Amino acid sequence: MENQRPLLTIGRRETVSFPDLGLDEIDAKVDTGAYSTALHCQNIELKKSNGKNLLCFKLLDPSHPEYNEQLICFESFNQKGVRNSSGDLEMRYVIKTRIKIGRKIVKTSISLTDRGSMRYPVLIGRKLLKNRFVVDVTETYLLNRKK
Repeated sequence: MENQRPLLTIGRRETVSFPDLGLDEIDAKVDTGAYSTALHCQNIELKKSNGKNLLCFKLLDPSHPEYNEQLICFESFNQKGVRNSSGDLEMRYVIKTRIKIGRKIVKTSISLTDRGSMRYPVLIGRKLLKNRFVVDVTETYLLNRKK
């Protein structure tokens, strides 16, 4: 493939930011076995405002140091079936927002789910990785070295 930029190499774990959500440097698991990207949220619910449906949620949970109890609402969202880590199909709300990985900012679809029982609050799937990143599974935090 000519004139294509080289893909950025990332590790199996990286820190990511969500500029539109005010969330900075959150640990993410990079999972080439997962199709989509997921973000840990709580209190995910639909609300009505001026006759419109709003999808409202709180990022992370009280056990996470970045949790701030802020309620975030989106007017534009979808719902789709996503296979969870157990292989079960569950309906999830999906928003479009920007994610920052290293210096690269990508607008992508993110499914909202309770990842409280998971080690990482963000899961990066191959739909986001495709044509942008290569994953070196022997490395972690290649773009933002953790201290």
